[in-house]
Amino acid sequence: MARVQTAEAAINASHADTATWDESMNLEIEQPPLPPADTGRAAWLVLAGCTLIQTPVWGFSIAFGVFQEYYSRHPEVLDDPTVNFAVIGTTITGILYLSSPFTFAILSRWPRLRRWFGPIGLAMTFIGFLLSSFATRLWQLIATQGIICGLGCGLLFTPTTLYLDEWFVQRKGLAYGVMWAGKSVTGVGLPFIMEASLRRYGPAITLQAWSVATVLLSAPLLYFLRPRIPISPSTTVRRLNLTFFRLPSFWMLSLGNVLQSLGYFLPFTYLSSYAVQSLHLSTTTGTLLLVLVNATSIPGGIVMGSLGDHLSVTTVLLVSSLGSALSVFFFWGFSSHVALLTIFSLTYGFFAGGFSSTWSAVLKELKGQSPALDTGFIFGLLAGGRGIGNVISGPLSVALVAQGGLGGGKSWGYGGDYGLVILFTGITSLLGGWGWLGRVRAWGRV
Repeated sequence: MARVQTAEAAINASHADTATWDESMNLEIEQPPLPPADTGRAAWLVLAGCTLIQTPVWGFSIAFGVFQEYYSRHPEVLDDPTVNFAVIGTTITGILYLSSPFTFAILSRWPRLRRWFGPIGLAMTFIGFLLSSFATRLWQLIATQGIICGLGCGLLFTPTTLYLDEWFVQRKGLAYGVMWAGKSVTGVGLPFIMEASLRRYGPAITLQAWSVATVLLSAPLLYFLRPRIPISPSTTVRRLNLTFFRLPSFWMLSLGNVLQSLGYFLPFTYLSSYAVQSLHLSTTTGTLLLVLVNATSIPGGIVMGSLGDHLSVTTVLLVSSLGSALSVFFFWGFSSHVALLTIFSLTYGFFAGGFSSTWSAVLKELKGQSPALDTGFIFGLLAGGRGIGNVISGPLSVALVAQGGLGGGKSWGYGGDYGLVILFTGITSLLGGWGWLGRVRAWGRV
């Protein structure tokens, strides 16, 4: 708690330093007191807005599997039906994640640009989805849905997350957990809505409707979301504190984040196919198993984030990593019927789905060791690390599937075609707690 109070004091001290000096009058212009963090109507409204905006930011990438299936079943939609549609989904997700270090760095160094990034990102997202509704070639979908919308969603996501970082200090973990829960809620309902719309109206009208819905959802939120720490008129550039690069804990925790991301996305990619091909379940059952993963990610994210407000970062990482690894090794690896696979979806969604919420504990730890660092910039670096894992996991998983299982028959997970994918997912889940080793090596105060 002392470390948290120190962080809050540092923020208030930083705000006090923003008082401007009128040299001609030799008078100091006093700034009004900051509104309280972690409490009050304004803080909770910002949290609600940041949670709701996860739907337009992540919604399409989460539901893209529905579009991919539709395109594969209706080759007449595009002139070249033999292409790999999966590259569209990986492009938008990869750009959204990998652009985060740059967008968060830009807005941390030039904070006055924050009010422009949101509207620009919304305009790009709207234009990208609207243009994609008229696409007839794969490259057109990659350019519009993948690149333009990926960049637009990234610009939309960055300033709102920075606002949340300012409004919540002592309860940052709870705030991040609730924010990520908004993304998980989107993953529960939106794919079914998209599927029904595609079936009835087709991709063109569905994409046009989604572009309009993106504006209707985002525009009011951008209007009401405001920073807690006002920007001085004389402040145009803020110096980024890079001392955290010298902290061993930063590299240990960042490495664990990347390692966990290498396997985190694989169940979302292969769980449904495993259920249908290996266990001979229906496609509806396979979809419902994925829905369960997203559904249990909602409480999982909130719980993991809240634990980060009260426990050490290594303890929270160990709970998330060990829980998700055990669910993969025992429930998915030995599954031979739907009951065990259902338990896997419930437990993996709770423990692995809440891993991103542990970032608040990472920020608190690093802030305690280097009080001058910018937590928003660190958040962007963690998101970028997750993007690295997401990009690498695609081609790597294809190679693992090509190698097949571990032998011993195909009546259970390890023995089927996805045996190596299951083993790799479990190992990377366990390595997500890599930062726990820093406690053994005593990198600092953990």
